[in-house]
Amino acid sequence: MPEHGGQQGAALAPPAAAAAAKPASRFAAPALCLLLGGASVAGLAPLNWWWLPPLTLCGLMLLWREATPKRAALLGFAFGLGWFCTAISWVYVSMHDVGGMPALIAGLATLLFAAYLALFPAAAGWLQARFGPGLASPYLRQLLLVPAAWAFAEWLRGWLFTGFPWAALGYAHTDGPYAGYAPLFGITGMNYINACAAALLAWCAPALRDKSQLRRAWLPLGTIAVSLLAGLGLRQVEWTKPEGAPLTVSLLQGNIPQELKFVPGRFEDTLASYKRLIEAHPAELIVLPETALPRFLEQIPRDYLQDLVLASVRQKANLIIGVPRAEPGERYFNSVISLGVDPVQSYDKAHLVPFGEFIPYGFRWFVAMMNIPLGDFTSGTARPQPMLLSEHWVALNVCYEDLFGEEIIRQLPRANLLVNISNIAWFGDSLAVPQHLQISRMRALETGRPMLRATNTGATAAIDAQGRITALMPYFTAGALAATVQARSGATPYVRWGNWPAVSFCAIVLALCAWRARRAQPPA
Repeated sequence: MPEHGGQQGAALAPPAAAAAAKPASRFAAPALCLLLGGASVAGLAPLNWWWLPPLTLCGLMLLWREATPKRAALLGFAFGLGWFCTAISWVYVSMHDVGGMPALIAGLATLLFAAYLALFPAAAGWLQARFGPGLASPYLRQLLLVPAAWAFAEWLRGWLFTGFPWAALGYAHTDGPYAGYAPLFGITGMNYINACAAALLAWCAPALRDKSQLRRAWLPLGTIAVSLLAGLGLRQVEWTKPEGAPLTVSLLQGNIPQELKFVPGRFEDTLASYKRLIEAHPAELIVLPETALPRFLEQIPRDYLQDLVLASVRQKANLIIGVPRAEPGERYFNSVISLGVDPVQSYDKAHLVPFGEFIPYGFRWFVAMMNIPLGDFTSGTARPQPMLLSEHWVALNVCYEDLFGEEIIRQLPRANLLVNISNIAWFGDSLAVPQHLQISRMRALETGRPMLRATNTGATAAIDAQGRITALMPYFTAGALAATVQARSGATPYVRWGNWPAVSFCAIVLALCAWRARRAQPPA
């Protein structure tokens, strides 16, 4: 039986026999997918062309039409390879330019990592092609199955092997009409909505070639228009409310080059620089970057720490300081401590970066080729408590942790302010800096909380509860960013339910289509 059933499904694409008559297309289509994947990155920061990922993904979905599961997986892989080779090019910068790894090995490692990530869009292609016969209506396939396969595969990418959900195309909609859906469905839902818009555009494509098909475009175009208007309407909803008085903050950016951060003789200069910044930029809350003090807490001179306490007490302030710490039994933590008018509190980073903060089994030889002074940490608790500072509950997260929205909300709704401290100097002047800022903006949107970012080299920023940047410090400069932030209380739907409504919906769609596809198979 035809894959989509009926005459309407047959109009979707050229017959398979016609496609087979063009052997060159077997190579042209993957090459085109490679280019489409690479172009998709322009939808993310710093260009922020939010309208582009639905168009590039539409191109992939057009090529998925009538493709066998194996062929669809190949096309998805090619798209993913172009996407990730572009989006995570900063991995090469980290390993070679900063870490000192030989160029050939760093390049090959980056390519292999991109190829691993490309397996997830490949899986999405295979799923939608394999389960396509489970839907008699081709339109429902575009509306439900294709975006569900895409969003579910993206969720898996953010979970499997500790997860790496960087550069998800849903982040493109941090700006634009679809941003209103983030407090409801989180990044998984945003990935679904982006893919759904692409699939509906793909449904309209035959109308561009055959005017007699024009009437079939009204329903999908109408659906897209309604979804855009609904997103704009949702942007007007305030899911959270102001809590307490506005808080003055000072976000410090030391701009210490990564290759010099741990060099003997620079340690004292680093301590002096941050002390000067603290004293020169008073605020109720002063935030220093990740590993701002580049030795274990136990090795920091007691007199220096006491001076910081006295300076903060004089200013009636609290300090948040990134500093590693050690425990007996060779346990090391990438930590955050508070000093100041409130009692000392601490946070240990829980979600560690593979190869950067912990070494997967069998890869110590690989990590040994990079200059990583602190690279074998222990995970902190998965259920941390927010810090009570200056009468505000502050949810801490360190660098890469803000990729994981469901982990951020574990400290909510109690916490009314998010703080991310990062050291992105590892990635130089690359796409990692604006991309990470965009990720933090999505976390603010999802939670209805302001997000403060203090980084070593950039992007140090204050973000409001609507995900808008209210203050931004120039990259690669030393100084302090002064801002006033309004903490907020309450819970968005995403804070209450996390990714599970979106994930469950996708899983149910896939399961039903798999069941119906199996029933539709002719008996052997």
